[in-house]
Amino acid sequence: VQLQASGGGLVQAGGSLRLSCAASGRIFSSYAMGWFRQAPGKEREFVAAINWSGVATYYADSVKGRFTISRDNAKNTVSLQMNRLEPEDTAVYYCAADYPGVSNRSSEYEYWGQGTQVTVSS
Repeated sequence: VQLQASGGGLVQAGGSLRLSCAASGRIFSSYAMGWFRQAPGKEREFVAAINWSGVATYYADSVKGRFTISRDNAKNTVSLQMNRLEPEDTAVYYCAADYPGVSNRSSEYEYWGQGTQVTVSS
């Protein structure tokens, strides 16, 4: 699976961004998908994940209620809608693919996109 993340940018606190991840290669619909982020000087952390069908979603406590993960298996894409952004959300965001089950552990994910920068100004 090849993954290409996009949609990052600079936004003011309280604003919104929508990240997208386009997948190609193996059967996308077989994979759970996740979003992780890494801020400067910090370890990569889990943000959100979605199972292969899109029925089950999982979020880090820090983004619950503000972020929404979704997928479109017909278009081989997974998205992360980010609302009410905070300066603490500033990081490089990565999409990743996990087979077969969904996880919040980065070590479980086999394929990674290149990352997209999100910067939230106060």
